[in-house]
Amino acid sequence: MYARTFMHKGLMNIVRRIEVAELAGVSEATVSRVLNGVGPIKEETRQRVLEAAERLGYTPNAMARSLARRRSGNLGVVMPYLPKARLFSAHYFSEILSGIGSRAREEGYDLLIIFRDPDGATDVEGLFRMQKIDACLILGAKEEAEERETLRRMQEKGYPFCLINQHFAGESFNEVDADHTEGSYQAVRHLLEQGFRRIAFVNGPEVYSNSSDRRAGYERALQEAGLPIESDLLFAGNFSRTSGLRVAEEILGDLNRIDSIFAANDRMAIGIQQGLRQAGVLPEHMPAIVGYDDSDAAEMTSPGLSSVRVPFYELGEMAAARVLRLLEEPEKNEETPPFKVRLPVELVVRASSVKNN
Repeated sequence: MYARTFMHKGLMNIVRRIEVAELAGVSEATVSRVLNGVGPIKEETRQRVLEAAERLGYTPNAMARSLARRRSGNLGVVMPYLPKARLFSAHYFSEILSGIGSRAREEGYDLLIIFRDPDGATDVEGLFRMQKIDACLILGAKEEAEERETLRRMQEKGYPFCLINQHFAGESFNEVDADHTEGSYQAVRHLLEQGFRRIAFVNGPEVYSNSSDRRAGYERALQEAGLPIESDLLFAGNFSRTSGLRVAEEILGDLNRIDSIFAANDRMAIGIQQGLRQAGVLPEHMPAIVGYDDSDAAEMTSPGLSSVRVPFYELGEMAAARVLRLLEEPEKNEETPPFKVRLPVELVVRASSVKNN
């Protein structure tokens, strides 16, 4: 049927995709979007492309597409180095990775999980250069000078990447985040509306932007209520249940002046609950507690833990969709400003923060 044949299957698919475009009367990029199910396409156009592909017997597979585009077919996901932590069982990581994986599968990509080295140095640029990954999603980025410089360098070289649940003030990186300032504000406003005034705040490490955002929301709510920001009500954790147990020991001697606690994630909040209970604090003397993330564990504690629900699955899914979209029309990337997405959060009220419950 065709006079032109090539030994390399990827090259043959390139020629035939052009022929599909010519027969359908559309661009080659449109053929690619239709066959990969990417982006909004008119139904009439979609049918025309599919009919042309069927007539020509064009049936691309994932490997052929990767060869034709000189791509690996891998979406890289950079994960933080947390020794002894069971990352994949943590609500935060499992939900985000589920969202990423779902979208990657729909787009015909595999995931390449990349753990940061213990010293923090991870050569993501090298993976791009060696064509091990086509695009990259970064979790656990820190507010550090070296991190900023690495990201700037990757951006200058045109590597498609996206930060998840992290942003850098003054920088223009692709990012998909949640509105943690608003989430923290909602949590503290709820406690204030319950009549609590001595609200302790247990935050995560300040190297993460979501920690800074949550502190900003905490302070905003107190300032609106005409209450001072008191340093002796501020405590530091590392997002682990163990750090919550440690904070419970610090708070134990101050329960006569602390009437409520807002913790920056559920694990720390649950650790505080357990620590105070183990120390002999009776339910009627337990301070009101609000967590953050709305993990499955929040519903299983006794009493049920009030928490700020964060759409982690949607964060992962949207980040994957947006960064893979950059690969479809790379010529437009330089003209388009970096995307910055903020997804809304929602306070879920349970018994742990309701007064006189």
